[in-house]
Amino acid sequence: MLSDPAAALSVVLDKDGVLEQICGGKGYIDMSTVDPETSCKINEAITSKGGRFLEAPVSGSKQPAETGQLVILAAGDKALYEAAIPAFDILGKKSFFLGQVGNGAKMKLVVNMIMGSMMNAFSEGLTLADRSGLNPHDLLDVLDLGAIANPMFKGKGPAMLQNNYSPAFPLKHQQKDMRLALALGDENSVPMPVAAASNEAFKKARSMGLGDMDFSAVFETLKVLKHSS
Repeated sequence: MLSDPAAALSVVLDKDGVLEQICGGKGYIDMSTVDPETSCKINEAITSKGGRFLEAPVSGSKQPAETGQLVILAAGDKALYEAAIPAFDILGKKSFFLGQVGNGAKMKLVVNMIMGSMMNAFSEGLTLADRSGLNPHDLLDVLDLGAIANPMFKGKGPAMLQNNYSPAFPLKHQQKDMRLALALGDENSVPMPVAAASNEAFKKARSMGLGDMDFSAVFETLKVLKHSS
């Protein structure tokens, strides 16, 4: 499970890489979050040597990984998926087989695009509550009782209000996923103005030196906008 497409490709294709040892009877499972094209390149390389390939990115970050509660989004060789189920059942709470290589990557990018967009709306809401004279802790309580209650708001909100951005999912990786999701939108002619604006906010956070902090640190981009009145 690697950080980005460049790393995923390097581990397979470079000197002393996976490809040098792949042959008939061997399989390779890549759990990185990459774009569909990268997964397809790796698949072509592995299968050209007689190996089997499965992409299996996951939904979930540090705590779900530690507690075996990831959601595994697999695609590719069905027999390899079946063989890997005992391991997936330890790593995750649920595994999906999504068909051909590339579908796992696409599903992960869509999920993380939604997550990143939600985090930006959440950050704006917390800031608006505070600036307009409300107690943002009250906002957290109200949100948790309504239709948009979710584990991310409940888990991240209190830490954000304490300026605690200990990384469960680094912001630089969230921004990478927004970028890849927007590229997928380009390919499929899907207008994504909310995701595009969220990507710009994450880029601003990176420019502020927050890339290694949790992706919730995008909240900090709103704090530099000082009161004009």
